[in-house]
Amino acid sequence: MDELKKDMPAQEPTSFLPNFCNIRTVFSVVVLAELLALILTLASSTDLRTSWRYLGLVSLYIQWITLLSAATLCLLRPALTRCTDQYTAALVYILLISIVAFVSEVTFWANDYLGIGLLGAAPNHLEFLGRNIAISAIANFIILRYLYLQHQLRRNIEAELQHRLQALQARIRPHFLFNSLNTIASLIRRRPKQAEEAVEDLADLFRATLASASTLVPLIQEIEITQRYLQIEELRLGKRLKVEWDISTIPEDASLPPLTLQPLLENAIYHGIEQLGEGGTIHCRGYLDGPTIHLNVINPFKTKPDDNKRPGLSMAMDNIHQRLQAHFGDKARLTIASSEGYHQVELKFPYIPTL
Repeated sequence: MDELKKDMPAQEPTSFLPNFCNIRTVFSVVVLAELLALILTLASSTDLRTSWRYLGLVSLYIQWITLLSAATLCLLRPALTRCTDQYTAALVYILLISIVAFVSEVTFWANDYLGIGLLGAAPNHLEFLGRNIAISAIANFIILRYLYLQHQLRRNIEAELQHRLQALQARIRPHFLFNSLNTIASLIRRRPKQAEEAVEDLADLFRATLASASTLVPLIQEIEITQRYLQIEELRLGKRLKVEWDISTIPEDASLPPLTLQPLLENAIYHGIEQLGEGGTIHCRGYLDGPTIHLNVINPFKTKPDDNKRPGLSMAMDNIHQRLQAHFGDKARLTIASSEGYHQVELKFPYIPTL
């Protein structure tokens, strides 16, 4: 249990607020603020000759509030990520209104003493301040509510995806377990050392099945698990089983869902090699084509009709396909083809280095 806990990645605290330390987020907020300034100018100005001057002053006022708010939220981000969503929303709400009040106060006195004309005829101080605070209170409430609902929607989607991945991973058919246990039982008296090694390989396989379904694993780890499985099958099938690997051009840090390669080899053995009296060779080939990884598993199969054809191939392939789609979307693809006594499964998925 302790080892499993060590394997699980630590979850970083999250907040429903965007990352205002990110330059793209700040740029988006600045653009939206400028659009607001343009709307306010068009709504209030009737003289086109003075519109540009008024737009510049309103933009200065709104962008000052925007950048000051973004900088404050960026500085407070480490502390806010450790708070609950409710506490964060209340704190940010009060903070943003306070910033608007501060900027409005400075703007009022600057307009009064410098005569910049931003406010037109000198308005009542409390009226100007109260109006801006009221607008800010309404706008900030709507914005924070929208961000919170979007955050909750993303969390629900991620939770649903996590449950889906766990269900898909749990459905991977471990029918080789019974054959492996029978093989180990037959080796205990005659070759106890090999039986012990087979038990260790089987334990590693089951440990892999308990890994988190939401994480991606490096290709080198998936190959190691697959080779452990093949060692068990070689004890049972002997010289009837041969596997040739040609995947040296694929980066070892390429990421893919756990237990993706092993079920492909399992199906190649279960539906191909076992059905042939003389056995055969499974070819595992792969290469990197730009940003896309191509991975092929090719095995011979019995071409003559067989009334005792084993079921389950489509279920395993559909399982792998759905997990690839869940992780990579439309960038991943699984295709199956058969010709001249050979069965081929090809996986295509983007190259994403393991972190």
